[in-house]
Amino acid sequence: MEPLGEQERERLLHTQRLKAAVHYTVGCLCQEVAEDKGIQFSKQTIAAISEITFRQCEHFAKDLEMFARHGKRTVINSEDVKLLARRSNSLLRYITQKSEELALNNLEQKERKKKKSSAAKGRRTSDEQVEAAMAESEDSNMA
Repeated sequence: MEPLGEQERERLLHTQRLKAAVHYTVGCLCQEVAEDKGIQFSKQTIAAISEITFRQCEHFAKDLEMFARHGKRTVINSEDVKLLARRSNSLLRYITQKSEELALNNLEQKERKKKKSSAAKGRRTSDEQVEAAMAESEDSNMA
């Protein structure tokens, strides 16, 4: 067996950390459900749910990449995510709602920035007018 290259080792370590994070999160969720419903999950069940979840996320990532590539883009956008969620009506509604909220938020922030920059330009103009008036006054006093 030949030794792994540095990049391959880093990728493997990154994947292991991601899998551990998924396993931890699934364990926490299972614990919450267990307390709420009065049931127990075995360690094997939690491990199986974690593995399935991780694999499904890998499939999602590949699908999202392909959707963006099909659209001749290098960046995955919200439309790609909506396309991925199209088979689950409730998830699609949720994602669409959140996407609209984000778009509205972004629009409001742009408007606020626009108003601030307009107000700052207005202040600069009036400050410049005061400075010009003072300079004219000094010039006339010198003459």
